Amino acid sequence: MKTILIVDDDEYIRSLVKGILMKEGHKVMAAENGLSALEILKTELCDLAVVDVMMPVMDGYQLTAEIRKMYDLPIILLTAKSQIEDKEKGFDSGTDDYLIKPFEPKELIFRVNALLRRYGNASEANLNLGSLYINKKSYEVKINNKTFMLPLKEFELLTFLATHPNQVFSRGHLIEKIWGLDFEGDERTVDVHIKRLRERFTGIADDFSIKTIRGVGYSLEVC
Repeated sequence: MKTILIVDDDEYIRSLVKGILMKEGHKVMAAENGLSALEILKTELCDLAVVDVMMPVMDGYQLTAEIRKMYDLPIILLTAKSQIEDKEKGFDSGTDDYLIKPFEPKELIFRVNALLRRYGNASEANLNLGSLYINKKSYEVKINNKTFMLPLKEFELLTFLATHPNQVFSRGHLIEKIWGLDFEGDERTVDVHIKRLRERFTGIADDFSIKTIRGVGYSLEVC
């Protein structure tokens, strides 16, 4: 199941797209404007966004550009505009795809699934983030050419944070993603693993760090 964010000021369109995607088994978050969408993205890890162009407060082009600054997720612009200049503006702002209203539900599904596959395949590749290199197949971590073989949960936690740099995650969210919904321990488990990761990398890496966001959780920040 993927989490998809719908952003549209038209309640009918939000409801329509939500229904289509939920029938495909996706979890759907909905926002009526760009600012509300950015607030959702601060707390929810979304896999894809479907964004309307013509919205009050912040239009779809502006929202797409803001998402591109902070998050790595595919975006489909949904709009009634069909002029080539409008499409060019959409792609310049960072969208991955462009769907013209009115649209067939099947076409939306095809485009959503294609982007999820493309981004899913990309996420399986090895990860480079400054001096940090993560080999997801061999579970090998390198920092400034020094190799680390981490315990599995430490590796998964570091990889998850590094895959979403500068994004804050609560302890509960990290428990769900790394240990699973059936985990019977408490959230202090996250604190213990974060402490171990910090101890391993102290004095070795100076271009990234795992920050504690007081009252919220943790974020891997790139310097």
